[in-house]
Amino acid sequence: MSDLCPFDQFAERMSTDIRSGKQWNDEEFWRHALELFQLQFNAIEPLASVARSRGVEPQQLDDWTRIPALPAAMFKEFELTVLSPERRTNVFLSSGTTEQTRSRHFHCAESMRLYETSLRSWFDHNVSRPDFSFFSLTPSAEAAPNSSLAHMFECVGRDQGTRFLGCVDEEGNWEVDFDHTLDVLKSATSPILLMGTAFSFVHLLDHMKRERIEIRLPSESRVMETGGYKGRSRVVPKFELYRKIRVRLDVMEDDILCEYGMSELSSQAYDTGRGTNAENDEARLFRFPPWAHAKVISPETGSEVANGEIGLLRIFDLANVYSVMAIQTEDLAVRHGDEFELIGRMPQSEPRGCSLMTIDES
Repeated sequence: MSDLCPFDQFAERMSTDIRSGKQWNDEEFWRHALELFQLQFNAIEPLASVARSRGVEPQQLDDWTRIPALPAAMFKEFELTVLSPERRTNVFLSSGTTEQTRSRHFHCAESMRLYETSLRSWFDHNVSRPDFSFFSLTPSAEAAPNSSLAHMFECVGRDQGTRFLGCVDEEGNWEVDFDHTLDVLKSATSPILLMGTAFSFVHLLDHMKRERIEIRLPSESRVMETGGYKGRSRVVPKFELYRKIRVRLDVMEDDILCEYGMSELSSQAYDTGRGTNAENDEARLFRFPPWAHAKVISPETGSEVANGEIGLLRIFDLANVYSVMAIQTEDLAVRHGDEFELIGRMPQSEPRGCSLMTIDES
């Protein structure tokens, strides 16, 4: 236990800073990042091996962006954690098909407290209002105990009590209970937040179209969708999905929010509004909280791309205290200053995202 005290102490300081609304400048973020990297370098052998192979030692770093980012796929092959088996109280697994090896992100009680502090703080900043009723198209955290998304949806609505409208079938796939969901939505009389994976919304909206059902959600209701499409039989562009939501649920597009997260992370990004690029006049731009930074990296050079260019998303998450703070994703993005526009998965990457848990009924 004593060898983990520095991690517990760092996690407690992070929780305090997040709750206080502290805004880190570049120098402060760098100081926190270097301290955490030094701790993780000494405790996680795969991280130390990768860093040394790249000629990186903590005492030689002069820029937090040079902290080695481990590929997210390494969470499938290695136990990237400082936690001994007896301290592991939770494990979040990445979504995927039954044939795929799934990433594992181990947590302890202290890690879960920081995780929930991080997600609640940034969620409240971007989404929450005190009179929302919370509904999720996913199964509950009890039904899907290894899903970080189900846990998130339970956590953000804990004060009001999130109502889960999904279930898990005998093969472990996620389903939406259409009849129950429609009854609940029709009976809502005050603003709600309806949360779910992109494909759970597709399946619900397709059912509503087949049955010629349209619902007017209460005024000021919002929708939050998350998850990708790669690996499913039908891809629905975001603008089309949002159009369907507007038509079938009578929710304005400005009241539709997108969240980006990974089981390997402890922080999430939310779209912050509209940007522009050459192909899309209404690109949605994402931003992480102050304790997590995203960089869009050229796969050829390993350097950050210029504004407006496409690269791979690399994330530095100070709330990832007990695993690794720097993660290289396989998600393509366009850089817009400190924000980014999601493009999709890098070609030939394995499908990832909670939407893979949803039955494809197309």
